[in-house]
Amino acid sequence: MNGQQFRKQVAETSARTVHERLNRISSGNVSARFEGGFWVTPSGVPSAEVRPEQVVWVDMDGRWSGGLKPSSEWRFHRDLYAARPEVGAVVHVHSPFAVSLACLRRSIPPFNYMIAVAGGKMIPCADYATFGTQALSDNILAAMGGLRACLMANHGQVTVGRDLQQALAVAIEVEALCEQFWRASQLGEPVLLTDAEMDEALAAFVDYGVNRPAA
Repeated sequence: MNGQQFRKQVAETSARTVHERLNRISSGNVSARFEGGFWVTPSGVPSAEVRPEQVVWVDMDGRWSGGLKPSSEWRFHRDLYAARPEVGAVVHVHSPFAVSLACLRRSIPPFNYMIAVAGGKMIPCADYATFGTQALSDNILAAMGGLRACLMANHGQVTVGRDLQQALAVAIEVEALCEQFWRASQLGEPVLLTDAEMDEALAAFVDYGVNRPAA
């Protein structure tokens, strides 16, 4: 795909974060790797209203050009691409249940086999830092490691994927898991799967794509 096609996909994915009730107004941001940098949603533009021509290209040194500034969170997008060559897209959202659990600074334990969608046996919560800072980016990279998702303390969630479709699919699933964990916790302490049970689930997710596996 050329740059214009990537910009269109970033804008469409940004709008979908609102359609899927993961974002409101101008919260969150979306990016896709492209050549020596990445296309990212602009700062201050409502997520559902981003137009392809407003999507900003940022190089790996953090330089950009044009009339609009990139999202204030561009640093962790850049750092995820630099640290993980397999990552082709990053999605950050302020989805309600993920934010609620992130405000408790709770990681999501293996209460459900679908935790494997994030690539591990739990979904960690990154330490808090002010939005847009290098400290926040450092905390996200430390928490996520080689996983596809993490919560961000008192903030939201961030996911990665080989492309925008996968990164968004993971974000949708993480929000669903956060809601399920929150609801189950209202009735008691959820029963957690064992390491062996999660190993089996992870093995079944080796070829994970945008479609959910059969239950």
